[in-house]
Amino acid sequence: MENITIIIADDHPIVRKGLRETIEEESEFIVLAEVNNGQEAIEAIERFSPIITILDVDMPIMNGFDVAREIKSRKLPTEIIFMTMHRDEDLFNEAIDLGAKGFVLKDSALSDIVDCLKAVASKNHYTSHSLTSFLINRSQRAIGLAEKQPSINDLTPAERKVLKLIAENLTSKEIGEQLFISLRTVEKHRENICQKLNLQGSHSLFKFAVQNKSQLL
Repeated sequence: MENITIIIADDHPIVRKGLRETIEEESEFIVLAEVNNGQEAIEAIERFSPIITILDVDMPIMNGFDVAREIKSRKLPTEIIFMTMHRDEDLFNEAIDLGAKGFVLKDSALSDIVDCLKAVASKNHYTSHSLTSFLINRSQRAIGLAEKQPSINDLTPAERKVLKLIAENLTSKEIGEQLFISLRTVEKHRENICQKLNLQGSHSLFKFAVQNKSQLL
């Protein structure tokens, strides 16, 4: 198995020492460097290209989230695990939004970190077990948002027919002739479809129609 290289960024030496000793008990893990602030973390990531970087959320100069944004901006190839002492759902969501693969509470870090590293190294996500409710809440919000997204199901049968013909690249005049309705009615249908689907302009409407043509058959 390939060695998993790691950088630890935390401004507390005792935390870094405890993490390093725990991590290095596993033969596949190699800690390349320890740093105590966000700026040093970026420099170490650029120098060593670790597979995984463990970032404390609260650090001097640049905090963990600032480092994550910089990693993203510079496209540095390292996976991120955040550590924090704060049991805060907003922090958790921000960490996941920044692309973190792991989120570990400091009070359980020594027992969680090895499992977290193994999960992240295997391209999976890991969260401290006591934060499971945050994951469930996030999932439920995502489902709720998806359900609120406008879709073809919001269209009337007449609007679906018009959208199908738009996908076939027919003009409004041609659609009117085929459906035996006036040009004005076609234009009204087009306007209603755009409104219901939050589409701006005829090009967006045509693009949406083509992309979803299979649902209109």
